[in-house]
Amino acid sequence: MEVLSGPVLWISVSLFISYIFLLSYIGNKGKKFSQSMKGFATAQGKVPPWIVGASFSATFASANLYIGVPGLAYAHGLSVLWYVLGAFGVAWIALLLLAKKFWKVHHRAGGVSTLPEWLGKRYNSKSLQTIVSLLLLFNIYYIVGQNVGMASIFETIMGIPYSAGIVIGVVITVFYIRLGGMFAQLITDGIQGILMGITGIIVFLSLFWTIGGGFSVFSELKSQLAAADPGLVTPFSDGGPYDNALAVIAIQFLMIGFVLTPQLANKFLSLEKEEDLRPFTMSAGINLFFISTLMVFGGLAARVIAPGISNMDHALPIYLMEAFPPIIVGILVIGLLSAILSSTDGLYVTVTSSIGNDIVKPLLERFSTLSADAVDQWAVTASKWSLILVGGLSLYLSIQPPESLALLIQFSFSAIISGTFGAILLGYFWDGGNRYGATASVLVGSGTYIWLTSFEVLGNIYVALFLCSVLSFITMYVISYVTSYTRLRHASVLNLLK
Repeated sequence: MEVLSGPVLWISVSLFISYIFLLSYIGNKGKKFSQSMKGFATAQGKVPPWIVGASFSATFASANLYIGVPGLAYAHGLSVLWYVLGAFGVAWIALLLLAKKFWKVHHRAGGVSTLPEWLGKRYNSKSLQTIVSLLLLFNIYYIVGQNVGMASIFETIMGIPYSAGIVIGVVITVFYIRLGGMFAQLITDGIQGILMGITGIIVFLSLFWTIGGGFSVFSELKSQLAAADPGLVTPFSDGGPYDNALAVIAIQFLMIGFVLTPQLANKFLSLEKEEDLRPFTMSAGINLFFISTLMVFGGLAARVIAPGISNMDHALPIYLMEAFPPIIVGILVIGLLSAILSSTDGLYVTVTSSIGNDIVKPLLERFSTLSADAVDQWAVTASKWSLILVGGLSLYLSIQPPESLALLIQFSFSAIISGTFGAILLGYFWDGGNRYGATASVLVGSGTYIWLTSFEVLGNIYVALFLCSVLSFITMYVISYVTSYTRLRHASVLNLLK
C-alpha cells in the first residue's frame, strides 16, 4: 500500500487546511460567547438544538468508532457488532429516557455549567464536586486516543510522521477551542457530524465493489470472513473483549452510562428551553445511526481484502486506500479527521471547564475577597490557560501509541462511568441519596475499577465496568441509608433531651 503523493496529496492537504481555517473562523465567532464561565462551558441558548444533537452524536463517535472499533472488527470479526448495536440503539434509548430528567434537575438547580457542578448541587456538596472534577482528568487518556487516531491517519494515508501528526492535532484543537469555548465546539461538531455521516455512507457503499454479492453483500462478507478464519463469524470472539454473554451485557450497560459522561452530558446543559429537547434528541438519533453503525463494515471488509495488517488501528485507513481512487481518499480523510476532532474538542472543553468551574472557582469563592464577577473571570482564564497544559500533557502521553486505540479510550471513560453512574442515576430517581452516599459511591466505584484493570485482576474492561458500577450503586444505597438513619436517630435523641 502506498500513501497519497503528488497532486492528490496537495489537494488533500489544501482541503484540510481550508477546513482548519473554517474551524478557526467559527472559534473566533464564538469568542464573544465565552467571556463568562457559563458561556465558555455551555453556550446556553446560543446554538440551535438540532445542531446540538448533531454535536452530541459526533462527540459520541470519535476516533473510537471511526478508527478503533473498525480495528477491533478487523481483529475479532462479527462479535464487534455487539458494540455497534449498543452505540446506536441502547445509547439512543438511554438518551430519550434520561435527557429530559437531567435537564429538569439542571434547571431546578438554577443552571449549572458542568457535570461535577450538577452533582455538587444535587447533593449539596462542594467536596463531591471537586472529587468528580479530579476524576474527569482520566479524560486525558481519552484525548490521547484521539491524538493517536489522528496521527494514524496522517501516517498511513498522507505519509506524515506519527510524532508530527500528534503535534498537528493538539495545536489545531487547542487553538480554536481556546477562542470559542463550547460555542465553537457545538457548531464545529455539528458540521463534523454531517461529514462523518456522509463518510460512513460512502464506506458502506464501497462493500458492493470490494466484497461483491450485490444485495447479498452481507452474506458474501460473512462467507469470506469465515473462509479467512471461522472465529471471525462467531457471536463471541475467543481472546477478544467480546468473548462471553456477560461482556455483551456489560457493553450495553456501558452505553447507558456513556450517554451521561461529562463531554456528552454538557450538551443537555446547552439547551435553553424544555421544548428544545425534542429536536435535540431526534437530531442526535438520526446522526447516531449513520455515524455509529456504518464504519465498522470498513474494518470487516479490510480483513478480507488486506489480511496482513500488523496494527489493527490502521485497518480502516488502509481499507480506504484499497477501496477508492486516491483523490476520493483525499476527500474522505476530512470525514475521518472530523470524527476525531469532534470528540477531542468536546473533551478539552469538558476537562478545562471543570478545572475552572469546579476547582479554581470554588477555591476563590472560599479563600479570596474578589467579587463574584472577578471570580468568574479568573475561572474562565484558568479554563483557557489549562487548555495548553492539558494539550501538552496529552501530547506527551501520545508519543508511544497504545496496543489498541479503542481499548485505551474505553478504559478512560469507563473509569469515570464506574464512579459517577450510581450518583447520577440514583440522583434522578431516588430522593434518599445524600452527599455521603454519593461521595462514597464515586470513590469506591472508580477506585475499584482502576485497581481491577491496572493490576490486571480482571482482564475484560467491560465486565470490570459492570461489576464496579453495581458496587457503586450498592455503596451509595447503603451509605445513604445508614447515614440518614443515624442522623435521624441522633436528632430524635436530642429532641428527647430537650
